[in-house]
Amino acid sequence: MDDYRRVADDVAADIAAGRLRPGDRLPPQRQFARQRAIAPSTAARVYKELVRRGLTVGEVGRGTFVRAAAPRADPALAEPAGSRVDLELNHAFVPEQAALQAEGLAPLLRPDVLAAAMGPAGAAGTPAARAQVAALLAREEWRPEPERVLFAGNGRQAIAAAMAALASPGSRVGVEELTYPVVKAIASRLGVTLVPLAADAAGLVPAAVEDAMRKTPLDAVYLQPTLHNPLSLTMPLERRAELAGVLARLDLPAIEDSVWSFLRPELPPLAALAPERTILVDSLSKRLAPGLTLGFAVVPGPLGAGVAAALRSGAWTPARFALEAATRWLSDGAVATVAGAKQRQAASRQRLAGRLLGEFAVRADPHSYYCWWELPPTWRADTFVAAAARQGIAVTPAAAFAVGAHRTPNAVRLGLASPPDEILAQALSTLAALARSTPDDLLTD
Repeated sequence: MDDYRRVADDVAADIAAGRLRPGDRLPPQRQFARQRAIAPSTAARVYKELVRRGLTVGEVGRGTFVRAAAPRADPALAEPAGSRVDLELNHAFVPEQAALQAEGLAPLLRPDVLAAAMGPAGAAGTPAARAQVAALLAREEWRPEPERVLFAGNGRQAIAAAMAALASPGSRVGVEELTYPVVKAIASRLGVTLVPLAADAAGLVPAAVEDAMRKTPLDAVYLQPTLHNPLSLTMPLERRAELAGVLARLDLPAIEDSVWSFLRPELPPLAALAPERTILVDSLSKRLAPGLTLGFAVVPGPLGAGVAAALRSGAWTPARFALEAATRWLSDGAVATVAGAKQRQAASRQRLAGRLLGEFAVRADPHSYYCWWELPPTWRADTFVAAAARQGIAVTPAAAFAVGAHRTPNAVRLGLASPPDEILAQALSTLAALARSTPDDLLTD
């Protein structure tokens, strides 16, 4: 019977979501059995299964606890003992970027310059920073006005400020039915209800926006037209134009998340087609690194005061040092050089993933740093995530991206950016072997 595995999957999901934290003690097995309305013998099998997956540890006389450390990696990964291959977070690094960034930081470390860089910075940044960001985001068909650029500490804060400016507590914001998990958390903190909108192979369906507006009006729409996370889809120009027309007819503002658009710079943003009602949000976290980053937004004139006020009230304005560092990296060409190297790296890693996972239903843009993997029917996403964790590999289940009552696909997202090439290849090979097996096979190991 699979009853005990289903219960174990539920506990595993609580651990993955942080509802059960490392070091938390599980209730005694008899109490657990009463809570779950299962037999004590089934509870014992659940606890044994959790230990087998590496999610808990039993201590004689004390009880069963959520593991305080990640499971050890399988030796086949050639990683040091106790390490973890992270295909959840997606932070790319290329060898040349440290030297380039160090060169740009050097002038800031002079005492007189550093003293100025330690001062406060407002949402409007500096004229030099606005000019550099406007040039960074410019496309052949569109160049944002520097005075429309506002700054945040990072991209997440820029999204939060845009949403806070457009949607008050109790209001509704439309999003793709699978969306960036941070947006779900932001909406929850702001008291905003997210409304899932249908998407197809070309991205968000404009008719879905109109349908939602007819039922209960939306206050805004959040979307990722370029390299959608997690589906790795890019909206073609025709769909962008159609969506811009719908936004105009409905007089509906949009938040365009373009954090991955530097990997597909050939397409104009939605903001180029609907500039009077689109807040374009971006950052340097993916182009460079999250440790010293900067978020920014191009805001239509009528919305500028509201977004600036949200940045100030949320304490989301940038650090002056980060603002000055980013301005130097933009002006000396470091950002452009690193972005170009990452474009090549992402394409190389997609070719690697295609070679190792080509037999499976994997969806990916050849320019993207992630893949969407619809798993074989023998696997459920939560079970696969737990089995991968037992091999020392962290992947993200589809449930993390689902909005509302939308049926969650049986899929996982793989981030390809963080591990070195050789570790990524070994991890993908291990996951492919896992997918070829079944959960029952693991019980006989």
